Amino acid sequence: MKRLIVTADDFGIAVPVNQAVELAHRSGILTTASLMVGAAAAADAVARARSLPNLAVGLHVVVVDGHPCLPPEQIPALVGPDGAFLTDLVAAGIRFFFRPGARRQLEAELTAQFEAFRATGLPLDHVNAHNHMHVHPTVLGMILKIGRRYGMTAVRLPAEPADTGGTGRRTPGGMAVAPWMALLRARLRRAGLAFNDYVLGLSATGAVDEACVLSLLETLPEGTGELYFHPATARCPEIDRSMPDYDHQGELAALLSPKVRARLESLGVRRVAFRDLVEPPSPT
Repeated sequence: MKRLIVTADDFGIAVPVNQAVELAHRSGILTTASLMVGAAAAADAVARARSLPNLAVGLHVVVVDGHPCLPPEQIPALVGPDGAFLTDLVAAGIRFFFRPGARRQLEAELTAQFEAFRATGLPLDHVNAHNHMHVHPTVLGMILKIGRRYGMTAVRLPAEPADTGGTGRRTPGGMAVAPWMALLRARLRRAGLAFNDYVLGLSATGAVDEACVLSLLETLPEGTGELYFHPATARCPEIDRSMPDYDHQGELAALLSPKVRARLESLGVRRVAFRDLVEPPSPT
């Protein structure tokens, strides 16, 4: 059986992104969205999600390139002078690993993000992290520890197959990240958490348009995959700051594409959410 979770990341970063999530779920193939609880348009995202009972929403943990839930003065080791998280992923990862003070502040911030998600009243479908920072062993360990208290049952495994469906792209540093993916998979299994078998869209991040999706579908592996997007109805400063080269509207068009929907149906691919990996399927 082939199942596909279709996700939009960065839900809550800006209203055009939230609009795209709503449109792609109502009129397209989107099944899930990952919410940035500390982002400027998070309240708007939550209001839209409450009107979309079939949209599964998860927590998009942010520890780099974004804004914290806690006041910056409480987490000085995690933020820059502007009060935002560091944008250098390597520098942030080194701090998390080697500085005890930074780890204590990181745990407090992650707890605040889980608490903020619980306050929305939305069921927690899954957890992942902005820039896939949950691959970092320190961040992952804290997510596993804290997430249990908040009903976490599923986590994204950002492992892309070597064959990218003829897109001509390969996962950056595939051999280098393979051991980290194996470690993440093993830790998720030990924790008894559900996760996808593979992810699509990683090597084409920001350019997952209709042609890309149709190509990826031609080599869709068995099992449950996740295809993730960064859609928006329009460009805006909030997304241009960190994603200036992304084709957000092209990705939204792919989610709304009749050709993509028809190809999924012809292949017999069932669109699901992470909750379907945890709960038994409903009788049909």
